Amino acid sequence: LVPGIGVSPDKMLQARLFNYADAQRYRLGVNYHQIPVNAARCPVHSNHRDGYGRMDGNYGSLPHYEPNSFSQWQEQPQFREPPLKINGNADWWNFREDDADYYKQPGDLFRLMSPAQQQVLFDNTARAMGDAPEFVKRRHIENCTKADPAYGAGVAKALGL
Repeated sequence: LVPGIGVSPDKMLQARLFNYADAQRYRLGVNYHQIPVNAARCPVHSNHRDGYGRMDGNYGSLPHYEPNSFSQWQEQPQFREPPLKINGNADWWNFREDDADYYKQPGDLFRLMSPAQQQVLFDNTARAMGDAPEFVKRRHIENCTKADPAYGAGVAKALGL
């Protein structure tokens, strides 16, 4: 979008914004935004790289992530969506400022499962973790335990830890 213009929080519009881009990727490939008829008329820099239908130099050897040590691709907060007047100002929310509750929702879902479904979850998790390093498995068990102690115990048992 043009800097200073934002989309409304209408749920249907938000869903369409996702689905339109998804449909373009499906029909035309991941670089649909570079096809001349779809391309912006001004220079655009993004993290889009590689893939079918690339129409430019693919940013050469520039890094493809941010933050990085080369001062490429820096965030530009002055171009974020403008605040939306609702009842007071609704502004951009920095998800990094609220790390308090990442575990309630997965814990609630786990507690809704039958014991048989929980066992399937434990077994699938153990298979999916495969030959991951033990410290990664232990970190995952710790995260599962934060959601529900029985969840962590079941995953630990399935992993043999």
